[in-house]
Amino acid sequence: MGSSDRLFRGQRTLHELIGGGLVADVILWRQRNLTVGILLLMLATWLVFGRCGYTLLSLISSVLLLLVTIIFIWAKSASILNRPAPPLPELHLSEDMVNEAASFIRSHVNTLLSVSQDIAMGKDPKLFFKVAACLWLISVISGLTDLLTLGYTSLLLVLTVPALYEKYEDYVDRHILSIYRKLHQFYVKLDEMRVLTYQQWILEKEKLSSYH
Repeated sequence: MGSSDRLFRGQRTLHELIGGGLVADVILWRQRNLTVGILLLMLATWLVFGRCGYTLLSLISSVLLLLVTIIFIWAKSASILNRPAPPLPELHLSEDMVNEAASFIRSHVNTLLSVSQDIAMGKDPKLFFKVAACLWLISVISGLTDLLTLGYTSLLLVLTVPALYEKYEDYVDRHILSIYRKLHQFYVKLDEMRVLTYQQWILEKEKLSSYH
């Protein structure tokens, strides 16, 4: 298949077009176990929160309750039966970790506030229209479905469409380019008809003006 018959002209691979690295590997199923794990995790999240009616707080509370109960029973049983206590790691947040997290959050929040100020003051009209269009699109989509279902559907599309395209690249490119050429031919004919109609209208107008 020649480069002229390819959707991306064969200059770069799909892996390169979507950024390369681990993210591209996951999207194109080069890291199959990781991709499947992400899909299963998102599916479980969607089922738990979207279908079983759990909220984040209720799920965390239930998991912590189960975990604390298991550890409590284990510790009590170990003391009675002279067994080793449950191996619990030392839970501690260092000051450096807190400072790094705070610095990261502050930097991104300041960037967001700076961009918001530029938009509010009218300094970047293009960015304003882009943000407005994105917010409008989010508003429309959110009215059709909930955020969790939208997130799972989007992730499913991201992890399936590029991989399927890479697998059937020649077939997809051939048909898309064929459709594009047909649409181009149709547009050319439509443009010719429009020009011809306009010319006929000019001739008729000239004839009418000559009669007068």
